Amino acid sequence: MERGLYALAIPFFGAERRGAPVFAFNRVSRNEIRKRSRVRRGDLVVVLDASTLEIHDPRALLKPGGRLIVNGFPRLQGLEAYCLDAVSIAEALGLRLAGFPLVNMPMLGAAAKVSGLVDLDALSRVIRRDFSRLVEENIEAVKRGYEEVGRCG
Repeated sequence: MERGLYALAIPFFGAERRGAPVFAFNRVSRNEIRKRSRVRRGDLVVVLDASTLEIHDPRALLKPGGRLIVNGFPRLQGLEAYCLDAVSIAEALGLRLAGFPLVNMPMLGAAAKVSGLVDLDALSRVIRRDFSRLVEENIEAVKRGYEEVGRCG
């Protein structure tokens, strides 16, 4: 939205307990977004917990030519896949909640780099504007995710 694009967040979950896998979707477009349903196959799939790849085949979630970003380093064949150790980044910066490392910000940085949709300056501005705690740590997490993501393999 900082770049004049339209964006829509679409959570998709039931009565899951803490730590259970959930899906969340985002639509980003140059045009107004009218479709508010679940995304069936995406241009970019971001996996915050690599163990979910044992349950869900990422190929079924990606459009042809789509890209996958994984927190961890699984062996992935035949995909344009990018990996990142977001857990280590979160732990190094003290980003934890209820004992769990908060990997979302490093993964956001990785998604920004791989997608090219947003730059670090825009993300930093939004974090400074919208966050009240751990601002610098979250900015650093995004920056490290952006810098450290790379092709899996």
